[in-house]
Amino acid sequence: MKQKIRLAIFASGNGTNAENMINHFKIHPKIEVHSLLCNNPEAYVLKRIKPYNVNQKIFNKEDFYETDEITSYLDWYEIDYLVLAGFLWLIPEKITKTFQDKIINIHPALLPAYGGKGMYGMNVHKAVLANHEKETGISIHLVNAKYDEGKILFQAKIPVESTDTAETVAAKIHELEQTYFAKTVEEFISKPAIPKRENYS
Repeated sequence: MKQKIRLAIFASGNGTNAENMINHFKIHPKIEVHSLLCNNPEAYVLKRIKPYNVNQKIFNKEDFYETDEITSYLDWYEIDYLVLAGFLWLIPEKITKTFQDKIINIHPALLPAYGGKGMYGMNVHKAVLANHEKETGISIHLVNAKYDEGKILFQAKIPVESTDTAETVAAKIHELEQTYFAKTVEEFISKPAIPKRENYS
């Protein structure tokens, strides 16, 4: 019988948020990062997390959308929550239904602004600057069957300066991600369940 709540991280790229999440829960008494699932066999995240005791699974689009490969894996290892850390594919409905209100994503903008398909990474920061926004930030939210439309759990803001470039905005956003993502995931998972109302009638 497993001793801790198990997380699986989905990632596509560099993996700094994934590594930060793994470190955050490394000695946590109740929560552990069990697996990292990646849709890009060349992604640096796979090298980045090698020193850690975390299972790795690489998959392709057919595995993800047309078979039960991923749902079977998550079920076999009794995964409780999914964390998206720079994962760019839309989560299929069979997974969002199985893990309803148990998939958490981070987005580099203040949703609902600058969300949706294609809005990730530098694309977001360039759009924020092009529209002369005065502030931007991060949104940590639950995931449903549509891009960036799930319930927002947490947001943090930073001012956008006239001297900012997409690169400087990205650096400030990364700092927010490192500060708040793992902490928000922990708080969400650890929150006490609302007791069911007893019916005495």
